[in-house]
Order: sequence, then C-alpha cells, then structure tokens
Amino acid sequence: MKRIVMPVQAVIFVGYVLAGCTAPLPVVSVPPYQNRAVTRVEGGVEVSTAVLSPAESTAVYGVPLAERRIQPVWIEVRNREDGNYFLLSPGLDPSFFPASEAAEAFAGNTSREHQAELDSRFRALAFHNPVRPGETVSGFVLTNLNEGAKLVQIDLVARGRARTFSIFAAVPGFEADYKRSQVFQRAADPDEPTVNFTDDGSFRAALMALPCCATNEDGSKNGDPLNLVIVGGLDDAFPSLVRRGWRVTEQKWSGAIRRMISAALSGEPYVNAPVSDLYLFGHAQDLALQKARGDIHQRNHMRLWLSNMRYHGKPVWVGQVSRDIGIRLTWHSSTFTTHKIDPDVDEARTALTEDMTYSQNLSKIGLVNGVGAVPESTPRENLTTDPYFTDGYRVVLVFDRTPTSLADIEVFPWVTPYKVVRVAPGARP
Repeated sequence: MKRIVMPVQAVIFVGYVLAGCTAPLPVVSVPPYQNRAVTRVEGGVEVSTAVLSPAESTAVYGVPLAERRIQPVWIEVRNREDGNYFLLSPGLDPSFFPASEAAEAFAGNTSREHQAELDSRFRALAFHNPVRPGETVSGFVLTNLNEGAKLVQIDLVARGRARTFSIFAAVPGFEADYKRSQVFQRAADPDEPTVNFTDDGSFRAALMALPCCATNEDGSKNGDPLNLVIVGGLDDAFPSLVRRGWRVTEQKWSGAIRRMISAALSGEPYVNAPVSDLYLFGHAQDLALQKARGDIHQRNHMRLWLSNMRYHGKPVWVGQVSRDIGIRLTWHSSTFTTHKIDPDVDEARTALTEDMTYSQNLSKIGLVNGVGAVPESTPRENLTTDPYFTDGYRVVLVFDRTPTSLADIEVFPWVTPYKVVRVAPGARP
C-alpha cells in the first residue's frame, strides 16, 4: 500500500476541521523588519529586502553587531523562473563580512563550545545560494554600517541572464529630515495633483519659469540659487545618489546639534550632519543630501523640493547644490555658526553632474536658464551673506532604472553643456 505524506500545514488544517474549528489557527509571528520590507519584481523573480537597526540586529544575532560596525541586510528571493539564481554578496557591499568572520569577531576567548555555537548561528542566518526554480530563499548579508538610508544592490545571476534591483532602504532608529514631510509617500501618491510633461519644449519652459532662488521663511529675501533639477524617484534617482556616496541628513534635534558641534571642534566627520532650512513652494526643503569629505567643515550638499511636475510620469525635484568649504561665526543662524560655501556655485553643479554620470542610471542631462547670470565682479549674497556667482543655468538630471553607459547618456538640445564657463559683466545668458 502506497504511503501518502501530507505537508505539516495540511495536517494542522485537517486537525482543526475534525475538531469542529473550535480552536484558533496558530499565529505566525513576523519580525518587524519583514513588515517594512521593500519588494520589487522583475520577470519571474521577486525580491524583498530590509535593513536592520542596531537593536534588531542584536535581537536576531544575540550579539551587538553595530558595535563592530556590522549591519545585517535581510533579503528574500522568490524564483518563478526555470533556472537557478545566485545572489552576489559583493553587490551589496564590496567589503561585506562572511558569516564565519563576523562570528569570530565576537568569539573572543570564550570556550570552543560557545565559538562553535556562534559560528553555527551566524551560518544558519546567512543567505544561502542557489535559489532554485519554484523556491523562496531568505537570509542575511552582513554589510558595513550605514545610518539613515542604505542602497541595497541586489544582483542575481543565472545561466544566460541576470536580474538587478537597486533599492533605497531606510534604516530604523535614525530621524532623517525627509520623514517630517513624508515626501516619498507624496511622490508615490496617485491622487497628488501634478502636471505631467511629455513635450520637452513645454518642460523646458516650466523649468525656466521657476523662481531663481530659495528664500527665507517668509519669502522676503532670496538665498542660494536653485541650480538643480532631478527627475526620478526611489527606483532610480535616489539609489544612484546613494551609490555615489550621497547621504541623507539628520533632523535638527538636540542630539544632532551636539554631535555637529563636537565634530566641528574635533575635526571628525559627520556624514549625516543637519543642514539649515531654506524655503520654496511655501515650505522648507523636503529632503537634503550631502557628500561628506575629510571632516564636517567640508562637504557637498543639496536641498530638494518635490514639485507638482512630472516628466514622462517621473517625479521632478527642484533643488540647490553647493560646496561647503569651512565653518564660520554668523548672526544669521540660530546656532551662531554656518558653513561657508564656495562662491563658484557652478563648480558644485558641474561636479554633481560628472559624479552622476558614474552612477550607472543617469540617462539624460541638460541645462536651462532660470537662475540668472551673476558675474564674479558683482556677486550676490545668500541668506548668511556668503557671496556667490554663476553663469545662470540650472542643470537637469534625468534618471532611469535601466543602466546607461557613459557613451549613451542623452543631452537635451537646449544649451550646450559647459559651453559657457563664465558670464562677463552685462552679458545675457
């Protein structure tokens, strides 16, 4: 007689039916990080991912990974295709930690039994290749610690094909400035009133009609020039920025202010340092990003506002980018200190454009009028009295999820990029 083997779930279900369904079904506890996981689908492959906070990683691994600057990234891959897929861990972090190395870091001088238990636990939690057809595999890749947000680059390869996902993932326990405006929810809201431009000429006219500059809160004074337009969102533009080392900024709370002052005095870096508020569309920036350099005194930073425009369905962000070159005292700030900007704001705009060409996802660039030419001989001042000059253009950067090579990046035929290096006094752009 042939023996029939039933899945455990089926046995449980039949048992409850025979019992008259008087007992409740068992509740399966789902870890919090899985509840907030971001999911993407391409072809027959579905991936989900979440980045663990320090507290979550301690709860899962039993040891304080964050103290060793280790951050677990949870990944689940569901394969509905006909070939084996392999996850490439260096795509998430070229300096990722193998399970055995991370376990050894916490073994210390403990007993062999404890060391073996740690090693067994870390190996069991790791993501294990391959993902066979019809299977779902989940596990962790141990990466270097990031605060605020992390680019989760998931590269899956099979015979004759590859699936690539670039996911901008928030890290819990960090109060990023973009949370106050809930900007990413607004960008994805289909009911948010928008104007979708599919004609380049109309889009150019709308960009030229934008204000020249950000302002103070009541709009009575102009500040830094609005020299940047980013087209894209969570699937293309922001993963590209994070890939190139741009970090989200922290909200201005007491702990962040103390850390910023401490970094300023010690000369240490603070890659998520807060930025001051500037205003456009009647409110402060929706988010700010920065690319830190050697210490807190030097960084490139941008402020971005989500506009009511879309370009071929993609969100359009209006922004300001400049290079901080030092810190000085000022009466124009509540903290009595401010970053001093490089007066050549076009240099920061050009540097960002060149940086983004290496992001793999920049598909189109262009320049439009709108800021207004400001010659070096008669510079303008921003709200903290730093002088600046500019050729008067704002750069437009369009991103796409599909990788684009350097040779294939398109150019809007509006202004020849970087043809005008400096505008002479009295000249018109």
